[in-house]
Amino acid sequence: MADAPTLLLVGGPTALITYGGLRLLTDPTFDPPGEYPRPGTDIVLSKLEGPAVDLEDVMPVDAVLISHDHHSDNLDHSGREMLGRAGQVLTTGAGAERLGGNAVGMEPGDEVILERPGAAGSVRVVAVRADHGPPDRTRKPLR
Repeated sequence: MADAPTLLLVGGPTALITYGGLRLLTDPTFDPPGEYPRPGTDIVLSKLEGPAVDLEDVMPVDAVLISHDHHSDNLDHSGREMLGRAGQVLTTGAGAERLGGNAVGMEPGDEVILERPGAAGSVRVVAVRADHGPPDRTRKPLR
């Protein structure tokens, strides 16, 4: 039986999950506090606190799981820069096209088995559908 999973909350949507001997990082956001304009809109995101853990303290990671890449509150500048250092990046199909490199696109129901030589086992990642708020806006499928 695999060791119990551990979760290290970095802040916001970012967490390091250790399971089956693998290290998985969710939605990497490591930029400092500040104002972050969303390109092409009049929206400015205000990040009030930095991460509780530095990026180098969570490295290395076997895979990065990105819910959506086109909002800096789920993938910021520092997060984008570290993607090439991850073993694999799993995200939406459209996100993988935008990110390129080691990004793999997944649609709801798709599965990826993650393995690392010398790791205690493997981890099955299954993509699920997710809707993004805020609730007062008309919901559209993420693509």
